Amino acid sequence: MENHLWPDGKSLAVSFVVNVEEGAEQRVSDGDRSAEPVDELGVVLKGDFRNYGNESNYAYGVGPAARRVMRLLDQFGVKATFTAAGLALERAPELAKAIAAARHEVCAHGWRWVAQHRFSEDDEREFIRKAIVSIEKSVGQRPVGWLSRYLHTGNTRRLLAEEGFLYHMDDYSGDAPFWDANGGKPIVVVPYALDTNDMKMWNAPALSPADWATYAIESFDWMMREPRSEPALLSIGVHLRIIGRPGRIGAFERVLEHIARDKRAWVTTRRAIAEHFVRAFPRPSTTP
Repeated sequence: MENHLWPDGKSLAVSFVVNVEEGAEQRVSDGDRSAEPVDELGVVLKGDFRNYGNESNYAYGVGPAARRVMRLLDQFGVKATFTAAGLALERAPELAKAIAAARHEVCAHGWRWVAQHRFSEDDEREFIRKAIVSIEKSVGQRPVGWLSRYLHTGNTRRLLAEEGFLYHMDDYSGDAPFWDANGGKPIVVVPYALDTNDMKMWNAPALSPADWATYAIESFDWMMREPRSEPALLSIGVHLRIIGRPGRIGAFERVLEHIARDKRAWVTTRRAIAEHFVRAFPRPSTTP
């Protein structure tokens, strides 16, 4: 095996990422000053009162939506990476059990689904440790990867490496994993992608589920056609409360079915991708 190949000579690694944020979002009932602003209702409400409608929309994500997503992953034999906020899994124990039973990977998406970019170093370390303990308790295995809510600090990668994390996802700079040793102790960066994310259907409501599926499929097909000189990765991110709706879940099925037909693709978890990368590429010096 040459360094630039994935296992068994696969041409492209494909990572399906399922975001689990429901129950960990901003809530007045949890002591937040205002309700969660990320809202399919399209109305951002400010003030110290509960947005019961939005809370119920998020609850749909860990209910019927999650069951649809889990069934499709099982149908196509896909092992996904569930980027989960610790509190979300604490509040959805049946979903946590189902994820663990299906042997999906759980990557830490914080303890709560909050932006950590204003945390002090001590507060951020505590936040990371709290997520580790919470997720390990919910699924029986500690997370080795981390995805922030949009933003992180200059300390994040160093803290993750110090706390025993294998990889970090907060990067959109390329299509291949790489090492980052700028914080001292090296950590693998496994880039994520925004353009193939189903959040586009919230941020740009004119984008239909069919459009999203076509975009994801065309991304896959193009990357399969490219000459390969380094390990290439395609990330497809979805959210339970978005993709799990009856009018959208078919688009997810279409993407899964299309990719499953191409045996050149290595459909796997981000942990497996990072572990292979560590084996295939030498770990850099701990000095920048």
